[in-house]
Amino acid sequence: MRARVGDQLVQHGRVVGQQDKVGEIVEVMGQEGNPPFRVRFEDGHEGVCSPGPDTEIRHRETTTGQ
Repeated sequence: MRARVGDQLVQHGRVVGQQDKVGEIVEVMGQEGNPPFRVRFEDGHEGVCSPGPDTEIRHRETTTGQ
């Protein structure tokens, strides 16, 4: 699971009714885009995550030529 600063980390709820937890990756602490990641979540909480199987990375759009 590779990521870049600015990508979104989404931790999916594990039980019925539990909301997904979404955050922005603010630091990639592993080598070559690998975990762990420092993540700032929507509620302002910041923490270090090593994502598990219930997590996905949503890559931010990049523009070329600028």
